[in-house]
Amino acid sequence: MSDLQGKLTIAQSERRFALVTALPGLIALIVLVVGPLVYMFFNSFFVKTLAAPIPPRFTWFGNYGKVFTDTRFWNAFKNTMIIMVVGIPLQSLLGLSMALLLSKPFRGSRIIVAFFLIPVMITPIVSGFQWKIILDQRFGPMNYILGMVGVDPKAWLAEPFLAMVSILMMDTWQWTPFVTVVLLAGLAAIPKQVYEASSVDGSSTWETLWRVTMPLLKPMFTLVVLLRIIFIFKIFDPVYILTGGGPGISTETLSLLTYITGFKNFNVGITSTLAVVQLLIMVLIAKLFMNLVMKKRER
Repeated sequence: MSDLQGKLTIAQSERRFALVTALPGLIALIVLVVGPLVYMFFNSFFVKTLAAPIPPRFTWFGNYGKVFTDTRFWNAFKNTMIIMVVGIPLQSLLGLSMALLLSKPFRGSRIIVAFFLIPVMITPIVSGFQWKIILDQRFGPMNYILGMVGVDPKAWLAEPFLAMVSILMMDTWQWTPFVTVVLLAGLAAIPKQVYEASSVDGSSTWETLWRVTMPLLKPMFTLVVLLRIIFIFKIFDPVYILTGGGPGISTETLSLLTYITGFKNFNVGITSTLAVVQLLIMVLIAKLFMNLVMKKRER
């Protein structure tokens, strides 16, 4: 009986210790995450601006109606989706190719992998300035290289289509190494016995890739896609530095539109609404993707 009471006392003290240990992190989470999130939802139901001394006015879902009937919002949504739909498959394909090449042991492979991480470690604002120099119409290295092969200089940042291509190139350059490293870790976790069994069965290199490697890499691909969806919805610094959303609003993304509405127009109500809508779209896309993955896994 005394032993049981002693174990219960120890269990209670361990729970109490765990609660005390987790309490500071829980308080920080509520103050820094939950609090601002609730305040953002609250503001989305009010007509509220800092540009004029007008008291806030409750408007129910009026701000949401303005957002969903605004052509500028749908333009920013389209641009964000272009970066997502084109960028994620392209980066996944390039990342897989590089991961397969780097998965073979050779001298200096660790150094190359370390260099691969440099674009990821560069801050987005530096990346934006870097690519703005590279794509400069008169003095940029990109047009100089094109001129060496007889191609006329391109106005990379002055034409809507080329400006979007420039953002995709910059985003691919920065995030393909991240995809490569994640998939490289997935390849390293695949047991060698699986490949040996595939070789004994007489499978070719392509059959082994599609029937063995790709199915085993699905969890890593799922992680990559989910993280890239989140990162693309947050993309701001490089777009702001490289094109500023231009020419016109041809490359304006949802995060850039939210910034302009909040920090240039000082419209707190519409800014909060844009942030809420952006969050809901991100969660919806991630949920649909996860449902698709789970259905395929069940099949």
